[in-house]
Amino acid sequence: MKSLLALGCLVLLAACGTGGPPPPDWKTDSADLIARYQKHALLGENVLAERYFQQAVAATGGAGRVAETARLWLVRCATRRAMLIDDACAEYADLARVAPNATDEVYYRFLTLRWDGLDASLLPSQHQDLLRAPAGKRREILGKISDPLARLLDASLLVMRREADASTLDTATETASSQGWRQPLLTFLKLQQKQAADQGNAAELARLERRIQLVEQALFPVPR
Repeated sequence: MKSLLALGCLVLLAACGTGGPPPPDWKTDSADLIARYQKHALLGENVLAERYFQQAVAATGGAGRVAETARLWLVRCATRRAMLIDDACAEYADLARVAPNATDEVYYRFLTLRWDGLDASLLPSQHQDLLRAPAGKRREILGKISDPLARLLDASLLVMRREADASTLDTATETASSQGWRQPLLTFLKLQQKQAADQGNAAELARLERRIQLVEQALFPVPR
């Protein structure tokens, strides 16, 4: 849960753990709801995840907070791209035109693969080394990222940029597996399955097919 809350707090409110009076209800509600969205989206519980996301948007939108609502969409975009869903983040971009924020814009460009000229110091710290590394060395950075969700996101972005190799897929797969994140796990297992099939590796293919079967049974249980 810590990694889920970290991304939500980092991108969303910038009020987590601060002193002073307690934050208003819309802040605490939206932070809790976006964390719940992330948790259930990564588990592949999409209906429940969407319900929490819409409730989070209602919390910030009901307070008339354009920038905070934009950041909710940015968190959604990051979560979906960590699952290798090619979300263009259009809703964030529309809101950001009304309430621009330089730090948010750098993160948005990072998510949407427009890395040329980005100031890495404006990114969340767990992504800075990846951006600063030469293209051929970025895969080596993944294992040094301590936060599981950041590691999964960066692996997914390298896949989207066609900079990934077998070790990238291994890292993403085992990160998702260790956290029990069924949705991205299934996606990366299937990428590994294709790789094994292309290589004609029958033993690895059988192992991956069994893992995929287990994940699919959890994601799509047969009603009794």
